[in-house]
Amino acid sequence: MQKKIIHIDMDAFFASVEQRDNPDLRGKPVAVGGSADRGVVAAASYEARKFGVRSALPSVTAKRLCPSLIFVKPRFEVYKEVSRQIREIFAEYTDLIEPLSLDEAYLDVTENKQNNPIATEIAFEIRTKIFEKTGLTASAGISYNKFLAKTASDINKPNGQCVIKPSQAEAFVEKLPIHKFYGIRKVTAEKMISFGIFTGKQLKEQSLEFLKSKFGKVGSYYYEIARGQDRREVSPSRETKSISVENTFSEDLIDVQTIKEELFRLSESLLKRIAKYNFIGKTLTIKIKYEDFESITRSKTYESGYLNKDQIDQTVDFLIDNLVPFPKGIRLLGIGLSNFLEENQDKQLRIGF
Repeated sequence: MQKKIIHIDMDAFFASVEQRDNPDLRGKPVAVGGSADRGVVAAASYEARKFGVRSALPSVTAKRLCPSLIFVKPRFEVYKEVSRQIREIFAEYTDLIEPLSLDEAYLDVTENKQNNPIATEIAFEIRTKIFEKTGLTASAGISYNKFLAKTASDINKPNGQCVIKPSQAEAFVEKLPIHKFYGIRKVTAEKMISFGIFTGKQLKEQSLEFLKSKFGKVGSYYYEIARGQDRREVSPSRETKSISVENTFSEDLIDVQTIKEELFRLSESLLKRIAKYNFIGKTLTIKIKYEDFESITRSKTYESGYLNKDQIDQTVDFLIDNLVPFPKGIRLLGIGLSNFLEENQDKQLRIGF
């Protein structure tokens, strides 16, 4: 049976929630996160995007591109609640839901609770219900695999949908610019362009051996998507790879002890988040973003896992001591845990065996 996959992507989600809840922001360029002189944009309204404002852009740059930009503080609890409402709608159609973030998810509707064989109708119904329940718009991509569904959801944004049928896939992929391929990021796209690969057609012309030699294991994925193929299943139990917290400061940090104390505070928040998931991570990573936006990370792994705050803080001490003196002021600090213990190892540690 041919798979029927839908990718639902909310339109400018964080910013749209803010505009919904504050009528004064509607129709105006809005950036969620950061401020006029500090931080990074977490999300931008479509009015702001017209000026080139986008997520992950330094706030100072965003303000320069759009002098009338309005900055608002993020309200993650509100976004989570809206996301929960949206997923309740998804669940009316299928249990095969793979969330990618608060504002997007894959749905496998090959067999669905509504017994509707037409995936485009299901996508339209879901988008309609989302608007009726939340007042927000969503876009959708529909196809026979995740890669094509994800790619299609961008085509008629905002508040639209696009279907790529099996008979259309080959021609669609061949014409697709290489930077539009989901999974091919900016640096990789630039590398491909240096090899003369500008479109899906030129990517398809490359041998599997060439792609693996130039891009490693992921070369196999590039070989397949150039042919409109993607073997990945929609996985409801999508594994959490890492958990982290970070903070951007209103003034750059220079003092080593202050930097450590800020990381110690962040470790408390990290442990609270870890506790919710009942995870034990083996690898601790600290992230530092300097005043000029250069970022570095440093990590340390304990095979038995980080079990308490003392262990984390000792590692923070060790990692920071190996970085001093800092070459410039620090605007952001982050700390995270990854490389989680397997479930059976986790249980053994918790019951003291």
